[in-house]
Amino acid sequence: MNTSLRRLLLTAIGAPAAALAVWALAVPLAGTALTVRTGGATQTVGPVSVLVASLVAGLAGWALLAVLERRTARPGRSWTIIALAVLVLSLSGPLTSGVGAAATLVLVLLHLVVGAVLVAGLARR
Repeated sequence: MNTSLRRLLLTAIGAPAAALAVWALAVPLAGTALTVRTGGATQTVGPVSVLVASLVAGLAGWALLAVLERRTARPGRSWTIIALAVLVLSLSGPLTSGVGAAATLVLVLLHLVVGAVLVAGLARR
């Protein structure tokens, strides 16, 4: 297995692992009620939701990087700029839907942790 593929796999596994670690520290250990408003109801954010969302984000980032590598002269730089813009935009979700300050803080932290792992891991490819 070459270094790029190994780094890619570590990033794809690292982002969900980091997110699940944050969730585990915040919810079961610290006792934070991690709930969000969806329409008129509230929904609890569990480990499966955290895992799936971070995997989807990682795969989407990987796909975008693959396209940029084929179509642009500086794919790493382009990908990093786009990824950071998407991360900033993604923060509007937890900031507007978190139920309570603790839940909002944990949701923002989840977004930032996944974003940091993906930006650091995929940009170096």
